[in-house]
Amino acid sequence: MDLKSNHTAPVLADPAPISKSRLGVHSGLLPYAPAGIAFSPNLFLTVPRKKTGILDDVRASSWLDAMKSSSPPHKKAREFNNELVSADTDVAYSTWMIKYPSALTSFEQITNYAKGKRIALFMDYDGTLSPIVDNPDCAFMSNDMRAAVEKVSKYFPTAIISGRSRDKVYEFVGLTDLYYAGSHGMDIMGPVRQSSDDHPNCIRSTDKQGKEVNLFQPASEFLPMIDEVFNSLVNRTKEIKGAKVENNKFCVSVHYRNVDEKNWTTVAQCVHDVIRNYPRLRLTHGRKVLEIRPVINWDKGKAVTFLLESLGLSNCDDVLPIYVGDDRTDEDAFKVLREGNHGYGILVSSVPKESNAFFSLREPQEVMEFLKALVVWKRRVLSEYDK
Repeated sequence: MDLKSNHTAPVLADPAPISKSRLGVHSGLLPYAPAGIAFSPNLFLTVPRKKTGILDDVRASSWLDAMKSSSPPHKKAREFNNELVSADTDVAYSTWMIKYPSALTSFEQITNYAKGKRIALFMDYDGTLSPIVDNPDCAFMSNDMRAAVEKVSKYFPTAIISGRSRDKVYEFVGLTDLYYAGSHGMDIMGPVRQSSDDHPNCIRSTDKQGKEVNLFQPASEFLPMIDEVFNSLVNRTKEIKGAKVENNKFCVSVHYRNVDEKNWTTVAQCVHDVIRNYPRLRLTHGRKVLEIRPVINWDKGKAVTFLLESLGLSNCDDVLPIYVGDDRTDEDAFKVLREGNHGYGILVSSVPKESNAFFSLREPQEVMEFLKALVVWKRRVLSEYDK
């Protein structure tokens, strides 16, 4: 895979929620519909700049609009004329679900296609297995969710691919029978593969249980640079109430969820001032978070492909990859599965937004129900096979 730097990478933002006027239903409602679906231009926000990683004017309305687009209004603001707002939202979401039907109500359709196939399961963490919370250090998954993930991993190869550091995700999940990929797939601990020599950034290592694994870190050369940026951002944002800088090993996250909106420009200015001297880093935008990442051709979609190859499940007609995620960065994985016509993307969202996914789930609680349903289905298939 080509890991060369792409110095024209845009600043990316979460897909903007869809209003009723933007909703449209594509003609192919069944899985593997023909290509050609029109996605909103708001999927990608390009901010003019002179060098990669530099935001020319953090006060530009387009940038602040991007920060606001991923930041739903506070609860008090939503309570105004609540009945009318609720009815309008319900109609928009129901219409959106025609294009992205629930993976729960479509479960029979999914399992019918999965008959005779081996399912490989990939999931994001924040907003998928755990709720989005004000303090990113407290994004704990429930015991019921952990039990559901543990059970599903006994029947299907299961991996968690997160923007968090791999160690942090493992600390949250605490399950040993999974594969973990941190830093948006730039830090993968997977099974030992015979073709590891094809990847110069892949080395043999051992996990916390002493089992031999392959460690793949395509952005390893950026570690000193990421540490420098992290330390600089901690220092520059320390006076901004509510701002939090997180070192995710191969990327740095600046959370502004708890920052007063009038100070968002100050947060963006701090980030701009730091990364202006790092042309090999790029700035991306997620759910109330600014992320500084290496400019390399690697993302969650490529991480899924790498893990499938490592598991010996790539280019197999009897394999069905399923990816469940809620974030813009998960769109890369959804796109890989859609374009290859060999897997399902499931978007976790309580608001309508454009996606490369085939199905949807509203919240982590529905993700847990979906995982439990997979286990029940697999057990039934195995019991019928044993008869």
